[in-house]
This record gives sequence, structure tokens and C-alpha cells, in this order.
Amino acid sequence: MSNAAIPASATPAKSEQPLIKTRLSVMMFLQYAIWGAWLPLLFPFMLGYRGMPVNEVVNILAAGAAGAIFAPFISGEIADRAFNTEKVLAVSHIIGAVLVWFLGSITDYWALMGFAFAYSIVYSPTLSLTNSLALHQLTDRDRDFGKVRLWGTVGWICAGIGIGQWLLYNHSPVGTPEVVLKAQQAGMADAFKLSAVLGIIMGIYCLTLPATPPTKGAKGGAALKAISEVLKQPLVVLFAIAIPMSCVHQFYFVHTAGFLGEYQVKAKGTVDAINSVFGVGGGGLMTVGQMSEIIVLALVPLVAKSLSRKTLLAIGLSAYALRMAIFAFAPGILGAESGLLLPTLIAGVALHGLCFGCFIFVAFLIIDENTTPDVRASAQSLFGLVVFGIGIIVGSIVAGWVGGQATVSAGPPPVFDYKIMFSYPMWGSIACLVILLLAYKNKKQMA
Repeated sequence: MSNAAIPASATPAKSEQPLIKTRLSVMMFLQYAIWGAWLPLLFPFMLGYRGMPVNEVVNILAAGAAGAIFAPFISGEIADRAFNTEKVLAVSHIIGAVLVWFLGSITDYWALMGFAFAYSIVYSPTLSLTNSLALHQLTDRDRDFGKVRLWGTVGWICAGIGIGQWLLYNHSPVGTPEVVLKAQQAGMADAFKLSAVLGIIMGIYCLTLPATPPTKGAKGGAALKAISEVLKQPLVVLFAIAIPMSCVHQFYFVHTAGFLGEYQVKAKGTVDAINSVFGVGGGGLMTVGQMSEIIVLALVPLVAKSLSRKTLLAIGLSAYALRMAIFAFAPGILGAESGLLLPTLIAGVALHGLCFGCFIFVAFLIIDENTTPDVRASAQSLFGLVVFGIGIIVGSIVAGWVGGQATVSAGPPPVFDYKIMFSYPMWGSIACLVILLLAYKNKKQMA
């Protein structure tokens, strides 16, 4: 799918399409609710409840990311050159719903590897294709895309809190912290079924979206042409930084739910009030990050014309580093049972809004601005390859290795030294910030 102008005879003028922003917002809501239902809980479910070795869990996560590597050469090429984007999305989500339904009940390692890989093949490309479709249909990217995309964040929040409340009221028996934690991890299997139901709804809904056909007259090679454009400034520096930062991003999603869930069981003071709102298991509490993301995405259009893209990216990288610093040092400074610990960790989670909004979201805008119309979907998919493919694969491997270095007791559930665990991504974020400040050059957007 491209952002090239479509002749009036092919599709209604953008201004004439009814409720276009509302329709795109619903699309984003469902897109990220599907993902947010299970992603934060996968690692604690496999490691804590299934009792799988760290290396096997890491391999499953890596297999689940492999599909993103093929995305620019499959769905990006198909949507740029062959079929309407909304039809590609519909088919992908319906197939994905069938696959994800079984992920919570399969226990065989190799079967899990196969299902995770197959699911990633069909789901990963939809992350960039929904961005591409929305950017194509909106008349003012800076003004409207953030408003539409923030509904994806709302979808993630609703799914995360919903699962957290489900675990609190249906999988939290009276008992020791260890017994409660084990029961909650077992109940996380229900998250995959919720994701499947949402996937079916999304697949059907995509068929109602405005027609977004491929560029007329364009020939093959969209992915290769997109690669040639990515190798120029400022995209080459952006992609170079995005590779390690996507690993840091994945590190957050691998370890944070289990990290927060542990202190939701142990902490005193205001913890009951916090759990009554967000549920338990860590996933619901992580939605605080998505709530702050909504605020940031709403503010980006207001500051995008006054702050340079480089400044926004730097803010995002600084937030990544600060969040990991809070996770690394707050438990040791305040103590596991301190009434101040959970609010402090929530403040760290809230930095996710700046991390995502000022780095990943702004990066999508930069890519759209610095690529030619007939390859923008493929360029977006290439960035999806970095963030949702390479980042998840390498980030999962790194997170598993660091988790091994930080393991105090193998469990299950395992016990970690979080100072060691979160110091690694903290220093990685600081290194990327230095590279950005030294090497990135702002550039005027293409027509």
C-alpha cells in the first residue's frame, strides 16, 4: 500500500469519505487490543507457569518474531503492488485468530515454535500495514495520525486491564504469595483466547474499511527500492539506532510484567487499591505506560512543527534510559515491601509514553516523510522488520541471556537480581542517545 494520490475515479476524495478518522480509530483499537491481550504475559506464563527453561522461552519468542523479517517482502510487496491493503489485513487477522487460540493450551515445545512462527507470519505485517493504510487515507499526517493511532493505545489498555481484572477475580486464591502468583500465571492462558476473539472481529471489520488499492502502474521491487531509500540520511542513522533500541523495547516487554507482578504480591501500603484498578499479573499495571502514551500522542501534533524530529527522538531515548534506571535501582533503595515502591515503579512504567511516542511513533512519521510515495508501505514494513522482527528476536535472546546472568534462583518461579537485569538496557539506551546526538541530521520531508 502506498501513499500516492489515487485518482478520483478510483476512490472517493478523502474529505468525502464518511467518518474516516472514526473508522480508522476503531481499526487501531482492535489492532493493538489483539496484541496487548497476550504479549506482556507470554514470558511469565511460559517461564513461571509452564516451567519452561529460559532458552526455550527465548526461542519461542524469537520464532514468534521471525515473521516480521518476511513482512517487507510479503505483505508490503503485496499491498504496494497487488491487492488492496484492507483485504490483506482482513485475511491476515482471521488466520491469526485461529492460530493464537491454541497458543495458550499447547505444551509441546516444537509445536509452540511452529504455531508462534506461523502466527508471526500473518500478524507482524499488519502492524505496519495499518499505519500505512491510515497515513494513506488521512489528509494531514501531523494533525490527524496521532489522534487515530492513540486509539490503538486505548485498545491495548482495555485488553491489558481486562485480563488483569480477570486474573484478580478468577485466578487469585487465598494463600501465600507463591501460591497466588502460580495461580495467576496459570490463568494467563485465557489471554490468548481473548486475542483470538478480537482477531476475528478485526478481520471482519477490515472488510468495511475504505478501499486502499496498490499504486497504479507501479511494478515490482518495492522492497528493494525502499531499502535504497532507507540507506540515505536521515533514515540510515534512524534505522541503525532502531536496531539496538528495538532490543531494549523488547527487553521491557519480556521482563516487566513478571517484575511488576512480583511486587504486586509482595508490596504493602497502597497495593490493594492499585490492584483493584489494574488487576494483577503485571500486564494490567503496564497499561499505565499506554495511558501516558495517549497523552504523548495527543501532544505530538502540537509540538511536531516547533520541535525538530531529532529533538523528539532524543527525548524518547532519554525516557528509555530513565525507565530502566528506575527499575534497576528503586527496589534496592526502597525495599520490596515499601509502600513507596509500587508508585515509584508505576512512574517508571509511565515513561513508556515518551519512549514510544517520541521514538517509535515519530520514527514512523520520519519514514513516511523521507520516502517516495510508491514504496512507503514497504519502507514502513522495513521499520516493522527492525522493531517487531530483529528487535524481538535479538532482544529476546539478549533478555534471556541477561535474565540468566541476573538469576538468583531458578525456581519456578525464578528469582532475579533486578539491578543487574535492568542496568544492561539502561546503558544501551544511553549509548544510542549519544549516537543520535552525534550522527543524526534533520532533513525536509518529501512531497
